[in-house]
Amino acid sequence: MPKKTIAQTEVAGKRVLTRVDFNVPIENGIIEDDRRIKAAIPTIKSITDRGGKAILCSHLGRPEGTGFDAESSLEPCAKRLSELLGKPVSFPSRDCTDAAAAAAIAGMKNGDVVLLENLRHHKGEKKGDSAFASKLAAYGDVYVNDAFGTSHRPDASMVAVAKAVNGPKVSGLLLEKEIKYLSETLANPAKPFVVVLGGAKVSDKMAAIEHLLPKCSAIVVGGAMAYTFLAAMGRKVGSSRVEADRLADAKRAIDLAANFKCSLHLPVDHTCSTKFSENDGDIEVFDNDIKEGFMGLDIGPKTQAKFGMVLASAKTVVWNGPMGVFEWAPFAAGTRAIAKAIAEASGKGCISIVGGGDSAAAVEKFGLADKFTHVSTGGGASLEMLEGKKFESVDLLDNA
Repeated sequence: MPKKTIAQTEVAGKRVLTRVDFNVPIENGIIEDDRRIKAAIPTIKSITDRGGKAILCSHLGRPEGTGFDAESSLEPCAKRLSELLGKPVSFPSRDCTDAAAAAAIAGMKNGDVVLLENLRHHKGEKKGDSAFASKLAAYGDVYVNDAFGTSHRPDASMVAVAKAVNGPKVSGLLLEKEIKYLSETLANPAKPFVVVLGGAKVSDKMAAIEHLLPKCSAIVVGGAMAYTFLAAMGRKVGSSRVEADRLADAKRAIDLAANFKCSLHLPVDHTCSTKFSENDGDIEVFDNDIKEGFMGLDIGPKTQAKFGMVLASAKTVVWNGPMGVFEWAPFAAGTRAIAKAIAEASGKGCISIVGGGDSAAAVEKFGLADKFTHVSTGGGASLEMLEGKKFESVDLLDNA
């Protein structure tokens, strides 16, 4: 059932408690990647431009929950958001539930923005505590969930607050977009539908494979997880990473693909090294079997071309997981080639969805993010949605 959105909700003169996802990487007080802050701006402006009072709350990092922790303060996010909005963002205190926070909210004028301090400075956030949630809920006449990256978690601000607010409970514009592409589009995808999976572990992706296989035309597998598949087929993979306890899962996925008449594409050549290092070790490309002492760290040029041909005719693509250790220059070519192939397909009308996490970081690094239909802001949440899981935090929102 589609959810009511902030754009469909009257906000003038109202306090709008908005759960955003400002869990961004910060080093020495400097934000290294502000994509998640930028992604929340359409929702914030929908509130403030129509005379609402935007009260924002988020977590950042993994503090112990024993009170204020300077290293995980959201203050740098308040400063960056102020720059992006071109207006002041109030950051009232070192505690999201103290008298100073309450006073700042009470003093808000229509169109103002307040960002509360890190929710996870309180143990009650991770525990889903109803007493902590009631304090937050008292701040809002309207509750907005725009934190897709946290929507799979039962944290207090995601679930207990939604239950406690006496007023509309609606979706933010980012959450609406994430659900549209990761759930609704993939429920009935335009064919050919190609699923591209990479990353380290078969165990992380098995549920998504089983959920998507009945719908897809082809599955393309790269990254370290490909070596578990190849080992399950009896190939020699050298000292590549193999999940020995997941060989049966890989065999089952191979059999399922055959049963559903979904073509399964695995690497046919491999860029390998004798060491897991960017600058150390002997690098060689092997066709098919990998020599002992070498580990696969990227798909080879023949595989890049093979996978590119599969993607060229796709009408829907979902991609979760890189093809190799793309952070290191010698092993970035495979992930870059796949990103370019999907971007080119998008230019011909293919709906292309990147499932957050490392894949999103990769398309950003290669300067291709704007060539995709949708780049998700949530790694774990997008993977769970690809597995077909339901989120209580979303179910609690008002139906449209």
